[in-house]
This record gives sequence, C-alpha cells and structure tokens, in this order.
Amino acid sequence: MLNQIDLSRIDLNLLVLFETVMEERHVGRSAQRLNLSPSAISHGLGRLRTLLGDPLFLKTPKGVVPTDRAEELAASIADILARVRSVVATAEPFDPAHSQRRFTVGAPDGVSSVFLPPLLDLLAKSAPAIAISIRQLLPRQGEPSPDLAWRDALAALEARDMDIAIIPQAEFPARFASLLLYEEDFVIAARRGHPFLTDQTLASYCAAQHLVVSHLGDTHGFVDNVLASHGCSRRVALTVPNFMFAVAVLAETDFISALPRRFVEMHAARFGVASVNPPLPLGRFAMNATAPKAAMRDEGVAWLVRLLQASMDTAIDKTRAHSGSRPAPGRQALEPPIA
Repeated sequence: MLNQIDLSRIDLNLLVLFETVMEERHVGRSAQRLNLSPSAISHGLGRLRTLLGDPLFLKTPKGVVPTDRAEELAASIADILARVRSVVATAEPFDPAHSQRRFTVGAPDGVSSVFLPPLLDLLAKSAPAIAISIRQLLPRQGEPSPDLAWRDALAALEARDMDIAIIPQAEFPARFASLLLYEEDFVIAARRGHPFLTDQTLASYCAAQHLVVSHLGDTHGFVDNVLASHGCSRRVALTVPNFMFAVAVLAETDFISALPRRFVEMHAARFGVASVNPPLPLGRFAMNATAPKAAMRDEGVAWLVRLLQASMDTAIDKTRAHSGSRPAPGRQALEPPIA
C-alpha cells in the first residue's frame, strides 16, 4: 500500500489521463480530448510509469496498447474516479433538470421490472440527462430469516457500491432509512386457455407442471413450504433464472408458475399470459426502498427516492383504475429529513 508520502505525490489528473489513454489508445486523440498537447500527455505518462513501476502503454504504428499491468489497473482506477466524481457531484446543488449524474439502484429482477418503466417515464419528463444503472440483487441462499437474506445488499449500500436498494425486507438496522414503495403478493400465471385458469382447485394446482424462478436452479421455494403446511406438494418441471424469461416460457408451454402480481399485471399480457389468484394464500411482501441515513443527506439520492415513490404511485393508480382494486396502505415517511 502507498504510505502518506507516496499519496502526496499523486496528481489526480494523472488518473484521468490514464483513463483517457486507455479509452482512446492514442496519444494525439487523448491530447485533443483533454485539451492538452501530445507532449503533455507523454510527460504525464512518464510520471505514471515512474509512480506505478510499469511502462503501462506501448507504442504501435496505430497508437498505443496497454500492458498487462495497465489492464489490471484499469478497473480500479475507473472505480476511484467514479467515486471522486460522485463526491464532487454531491458537493454541488443538485438540479435534476440539468444533472448528468448516474445513480445505481439495486433490486431483484422481479422488482426492477416493476419500478423501472414508470421511473423511466418520469425521468424522461423531469431529468432527461440522469442515467440509471440497475444492479440485480440476490438473497443469500439457504438463509431462513428474510431480514438476514438481504444483508449483502445492505453491505453494498454502506460501501456506496449502489445508491438505493429495493428489497422485500420489512425491518432495517437503525442506521438505514426506508420507505414502503408497494406491497406484493403472488398470482398463478399460465398461458391463455390453460386448463388451470378454469379449474383453480388446490388439487389441480398440485397436479400441474410447475415453473420456478430460481437463479441457482433450486427447485424448493417458499411456495413449497406453504404447500407442505397443508400436506401438499408439487412437481417442479423447470427452473429459469429470471421472471421475464418465465413469462416467455409460460406463453409457449403448459407450465404454470407463482409470480409477483404487479410484475404480471405490467408484463404478462403482451406474452399472452393470464393469471388467477392462488388456491391458497401465499403471503404478502413489503417492497421497501432503503439507503443509509448518511447517504440520504445527498440531495440527489433523496430526490431519486422521492421519484421512485412518485413513479410507483403513478403505476399503482393506473393498475387500480383498470382493476378497481382498493388503495394501497399508507406509507411511512422516509427518515431522516432531507438536509
């Protein structure tokens, strides 16, 4: 590791120079992009070579190529610069109409498929230059406690690897703020015309061939626990790794599957997939947006949480208007107040 004296020798602009040369693979183009002379680029590369103890870039007739050491350093340097840019961005007044910030939101794929379409609609209208990265979150396999299954997501939030997580967890440590975006339950989905849609008994449900969404191919899920408590079981004929793949398969087969209701309401119709209520209750799950309370002092993060809430309100209102369903339960205020 570099000691304090070593760190004092580092000019952050050298890392920007490294990033640019890695992308351009050409000294002249890098100079134009950074508004520097080619000799200034060459001088900066010389300082980097001395600092890092490697040639970094080798000349070729068409430009430069990175060494193995440069390839190894590229991801780490990109991460350092991204974090610095994020810190600088949060130091300035946040104006969503003109900001070009990128936010990372983590969620299971069945959740991101629900909040993303209405969120993108609102972004297009109010913050067209904002960029969003979606990070897929997975629960810890075999973890019996729902509130412990997502602890890796909370660790990633504290490491600032992402800005917000949306997960089916009800309770959070005191250092986290949370907001209920919506509640989710499950329906049984199948292709239109499937016999189960007109014979919705527990017996016909158990007799059907089942499709299960499982990232690791595990055939046992919470539905099996519910069935076992009623002395029943089912045969899982297929597992697939995500929900969108699941509805595509259901459209072309005789499988049935327990899928999140809001996901099905938003996406199943275009696949020719219909749904009915399950023959026995499968439980409800609170989908909460969460971030560390310290992160919520970032005006941009706090704004994005409010936009997520507004996007889900819009989506829920549209669904309610079509289905005549009752309003969702009230939300708890997100704490702490925005600084």
